[in-house]
Amino acid sequence: MSSTAKLSARERIETLLDANSFVEIGALVTKRSTDFNLQQTDAPGDGVITGYGVIDDRLVYVYSQDAAVLNGTLGEMHAKKIAGLYRLAMKTGAPVIGLVDCAGLRLQEASDALAAFGRLYKAQAMASGLVTQITAIFGNCGGGLAVLAAMSDFTVMEKSNAKLFVNSPNAIAGNNEGKCDTASAAFMAESGMVDAIGEDEADTLAKVRELIAVLPSNNEDDAQDACTDDLNRAIAAFASESEDPAVLAKDLSDNGLFVELKADYAPEMVTGFIRLNGATVGLIANRTVLFDEKGKKAASFDAVLTTKGCYKAESLVKFCDAFGIPVVTLTNATGYANTAAEAKNIAIAAGKLSYAFASATVPKLNVIVGKAYGSAYVTMNSKSLGADFELAVEGSEIGAMDASLAAQIVFADDLAGASDKDAALKEKAAEYKATYNNCENAAKRGYVDAVIDGSELRAQIIYALEMLATKRELRPAKKHGTV
Repeated sequence: MSSTAKLSARERIETLLDANSFVEIGALVTKRSTDFNLQQTDAPGDGVITGYGVIDDRLVYVYSQDAAVLNGTLGEMHAKKIAGLYRLAMKTGAPVIGLVDCAGLRLQEASDALAAFGRLYKAQAMASGLVTQITAIFGNCGGGLAVLAAMSDFTVMEKSNAKLFVNSPNAIAGNNEGKCDTASAAFMAESGMVDAIGEDEADTLAKVRELIAVLPSNNEDDAQDACTDDLNRAIAAFASESEDPAVLAKDLSDNGLFVELKADYAPEMVTGFIRLNGATVGLIANRTVLFDEKGKKAASFDAVLTTKGCYKAESLVKFCDAFGIPVVTLTNATGYANTAAEAKNIAIAAGKLSYAFASATVPKLNVIVGKAYGSAYVTMNSKSLGADFELAVEGSEIGAMDASLAAQIVFADDLAGASDKDAALKEKAAEYKATYNNCENAAKRGYVDAVIDGSELRAQIIYALEMLATKRELRPAKKHGTV
């Protein structure tokens, strides 16, 4: 079969799981409704195949919607089968994977179908933070199904045929698919809704397997594997790679493994999973340069926090904290994006990211790899915000603001009386930088635990995470926060 061929619902399951491991549940379940002559329509499995199997010998539950049966529409019994998987998953602590290809709500079942959506949403909510949930989309995922995808931990879309929408592009006033296909995988990736895009169905399923391989099955599991890489391996190209953390992440991780998330959304903030000494670690990093596949500079970014970047990082922090995954941040932020558009929500976004870091009880490690200025630095998992350990690469800067700007304020009187103001400013800026804006100064005050050479980054992070492996931290007794 061609890798570009459209697979059936059952073939998708067989491609996803280890060979001959699928066991079907509820094969004889079918619709109960007889309205609108539904009794005359054969609906095997009520349009969804449900069951369990293994991926790399790990138990997973999977459902695959069958567009060949009632267009894969979701009705009462269809949803009941999926909800049944969630009940089993929460009892056994195994992930739930949804393979979506659905025309939406089954209109012939009306209120029964609506109630079915509600029961599914509640099942997802109860399982959230308990077992991993992944949704892969191969055809339509519209209306209420789009909410189902959004409530998953991760969403993957097939590049050409998958459509994700609450309202169809053609139903949006003044818009149509030809003008802007708001349901396409590309659009959804840029919006931050989708974590990854598969080139075809096989590649989409491979990305799901990749996620399962690196993630814990549940909140009491650990994502640990044997490490075959050198723990003390030097990162010789640190200086050039630090501008693009997506490149650095591969060099940092065991055997070059980096599972990047939401690559097309807020590219100035890099998020994803790496492995260090066999353990899965969540990585969050500020990016100033995007290198293409040939190592050429494709785009550049200011070293600032943006609204989208904060939301992107927040979502990973919350997932990692729920599932006991350590978080490592590579900080290079001089402030916040300064535009009228950013002014609308940047404070909210930065507040949410700060809250996520401060609330997380998993091991947290921050590394200053460039410049760390002002409250943007504080927000990026600083030690004062709650990071357990903080490293700084030699030559990195930590301070309230850029030395030149600070000098204009601190030495205003001296500069006002100077005969050569440019030379005086340069001198005072150098003085301020030497006194305050350097990592050694922060280390003297205990805000940085060690200053390291960039080539030692992998070894030093591994040592720190091993030291933090038994961390236990309590939070005040409360139902939940409100940020």
